[in-house]
This record gives sequence, structure tokens and C-alpha cells, in this order.
Amino acid sequence: MNTADRNAYLKKIEDTIARGSFKDSWDSLSQYETPAWYRDAKFGIFLHWGIYSVPAFGSEWYSRGMYIEGTREFEHHVKTYGPQKEFGYKDFIPMFKAEKFDPDAWAELFSRAGAKYVVPVAEHHDGFQMYKSDLSEWCAAEKGPCRDVLGELKAAVEARGMNICASSHRIEHWFFMGHGKDFDSDIKEPLKLGDFYWPAMPEPNHQDLFSTPAPSDEFLTDWLLRCCEIVDRYAPRLIYFDWWIQHSAAKPYLRKFAAYYYNRAEEMGYEPVICYKHDAFAFGCATVDVERGQFADCKPYPWQTDTACAFNSWCYTEGNRYKDPVDIVRDMVDIVSKNGCLLLNVGPRADGTITDEDTNILLRIGDWLGKNGEAIYGTRPWRVSAEGPTAVTEGQFTDGKHKDYTSKDVRYTCRGDSIYATVMVLPESGEVDFPALGERDASSKPNFHGIIKRVSALGSDSDVEWSRDEDALHVKLPGVVTDMPVSFRVEVL
Repeated sequence: MNTADRNAYLKKIEDTIARGSFKDSWDSLSQYETPAWYRDAKFGIFLHWGIYSVPAFGSEWYSRGMYIEGTREFEHHVKTYGPQKEFGYKDFIPMFKAEKFDPDAWAELFSRAGAKYVVPVAEHHDGFQMYKSDLSEWCAAEKGPCRDVLGELKAAVEARGMNICASSHRIEHWFFMGHGKDFDSDIKEPLKLGDFYWPAMPEPNHQDLFSTPAPSDEFLTDWLLRCCEIVDRYAPRLIYFDWWIQHSAAKPYLRKFAAYYYNRAEEMGYEPVICYKHDAFAFGCATVDVERGQFADCKPYPWQTDTACAFNSWCYTEGNRYKDPVDIVRDMVDIVSKNGCLLLNVGPRADGTITDEDTNILLRIGDWLGKNGEAIYGTRPWRVSAEGPTAVTEGQFTDGKHKDYTSKDVRYTCRGDSIYATVMVLPESGEVDFPALGERDASSKPNFHGIIKRVSALGSDSDVEWSRDEDALHVKLPGVVTDMPVSFRVEVL
């Protein structure tokens, strides 16, 4: 896209904001409300797949580490591919052939997993776009696989009733390749707009959100155009942003993008979602996300956890350490009870195949949701979200801490005339107590005074024996043996 075309696109952005409901100010953007489709969805699939899947070493941050002397990635790269001045990150692009990429097979797997939305990484920190772009030739539609990955996934995902979304990590590209200038590599000046490695600036102090050199207007304008192009070409129902958008220099561009996205979605007839971290947005202007972690308590606002099937990496790497699907389902139950959604990442191989480990995790989740999804989809938090002895550590990057749940750990959701009580561990006896549903004297300060007419176990044909006293609702589900959580439907008059 030449300068005239870029200027015309910028004018389109300004015109859309001028005539739309949302302006590029926090006051205006605070009128946004997270839509019901997203609050009902509860479970989505994240996808980290790109050039970094070719070396499959370390993590999706390979393109940064391979240019930092002394790192594992640097040593691995020199040993495996040769010096960076002779084989740089760009030289992985022809190796990224995606010869077995089957978007319909992916979408079918995600549908069987019970996902309601799919979030491919449209552009990661490395600056390679996984979609057709008029702004850069460094995209999957023109190089590497020579396929419009995001476009093909959109068709396959929407054909199965799921929502297509997109993730942009582009803003970190400002500094991501900068270490390549510290020694003799293929990253050399002069770099200009449109070059793959541009701008490759020195890595800032990430704790200083006013750090210099701050992203330039030229770079941030390019970032804005790239994000708006994704909106216009693919109409993603959700846009996820990675962490560095909270930099002070990005704020005006962030507000402008949000106003454009919300207005364009209104024009095209869908309800959009932006997920962000670290208070990059003024509260209430978009949807909060917690990376690899969750909240300890129920929140009055919708939010999201994004985490991965693997502990150690978001992309496929050789030797990934995978989570137990039972633990992932328990986390989902906890997150949903607290007004959240779970976005679970899968990292396909460079050829486009999805590992057996990822597949098994997704199918186990799908099997559980097939039986217990009524307690998840379309629900809202009940007046009590959780009870039991096991505390959940709050905050990001806490998903590596194992939670030793017990039969006393229960999570609640509700919808219509039903309260759903999900026990994290069903004991061999099948006997479970739900204190929050106990009978209470009207003169006390109860959690619940309702009349219970029926108790049943989702996904089970066994009759549930139940009784109620002032201490708890007592249930017994005989003959069921499972390591997964079990959800009980409590119907009230």
C-alpha cells in the first residue's frame, strides 16, 4: 500500500469514527458493554501458529532469543542452522509450508471440543501476518504457505456455528528483533517501513511505560492500519491484544482503534469484543483478560483467562509439557463460576498437524462439556460462586500451581429456574454436601431460601438421592466413577 492509499485508509478511519456511535475517548468508549454472545460462550480456542513453529524450540519468542547472545535459542540456532548473518529468522519463511494444514479438520476438532469462538494469532511479535494483507508482502498469503490462513479458518469456523476472532501481538515488534543489531546478523540498517525486520529498536525497560525510545507515530500508525485491516477484511467477533499496548505512546491509537472497531461492527451488524491485559484500556471500555491465571473471587464484570494446553510454550515445541485435561476442566468450572470465559491455546506443528496431546485434551474437554455443558454455556454467576477449602491463587502466570481440589470444593452457576452445583471431585461414595443450598431460617441472613423441587446429575441416568436440612443440601449419586467434575442441576420453584 503506497502513501496515498495509507492516507486514504486513515481518512476512512477518521470518517467512521466521526459518524459512528463511539468516539476515540475513554468517556465515549465507556458506553460499551460486553455482549451476551461472548458471556454465553464461556470457552474458546486460541491458536499460536506461525514461523516460530518451524524451529519449534524454546517458545514462540524464538525470533527474539535467537538474536540474544548467550541464550539457549542463540546457541541452538548457531548449532542447528549456522550463524545468524547467514541464516536469519526470515530464512525460516520458505520452510513454513503448512503442507498438511486442513482448516476444516481444525474447525471440526474445535467444535467437538465444545468451543464457541476461535482466536488465531493473526500477527505475532515476529511481524509475519497470517492473513492476506495489502499493507505488507510479509504475509502467509504471499510467502511461506501462500495461503490466507485467517480467511480459510474463518470459513471453516463459521460453517460450524463458531465465531471467528483474531489476535494481534504486532506492537511488540517495535523492539522484538532489536537485539539483532547488537552483533553481526542479518538485521542491519537501514530498515524502513515495509521491511520484515523494521524497526528493530532497542528493547525498552518494560516496567517503564513511558520508556524511550517510545514507539514512533510512523510505527503506531502502521499498527493501527494493520488492526483495522483485520477488522475490515475478516470481521472478527473478538480482537485480543497482547500486553505492550499499555505503553503510554500507544494510548491515542488504542482509543482510535476501539472506536473504529466498535463502529464498524455496528455497521456490519455484529457485537464486538476486545480483550486486553494490564489495564491497557480504561476500565469498562473493553473486556479484562488474565494471562495464565484467574481471579480468586467472582467479579461483577465479565472477564477472560487465556492459557495454554502446554505449561512451557504457547506454540508447538519439541518436548512440550502438557497439562492434565482434568485440571483444565476444573479451571474452566472455577473461571465460569466467577463470571469468566476460558480461552485455551493449542500450538499446531509447522506442517499444520495438531499433536495427539492437544487433540486428546480437546476431546476430553468436549466429552465433559457434552454431558455438563448446561452448567457452563449461557449461565451467570449465582449469589455464591464457590465454597470449599481449596484457595485459588489470584493473578497472572499462576497456572503452573497445582490445585488439590476435594469433594468439598463446589462451584455454582445459574440460569432460569436452575442452580448448577459442580463438585470438583466426586467421592467414591457419591455423597456430596452443598452448604450454600441448605435450608435457612427466614430470620437469619441466608444465601438461599428457595424451594427445591428436583435434583439431577447432568450426563447421568442414575437417580439422585437428596435431602435438605439447615446445614446443606445433601446428595448421593450412586454408581458413578469419574475423575472429572460432576455437575448437579438443582431446579427450584
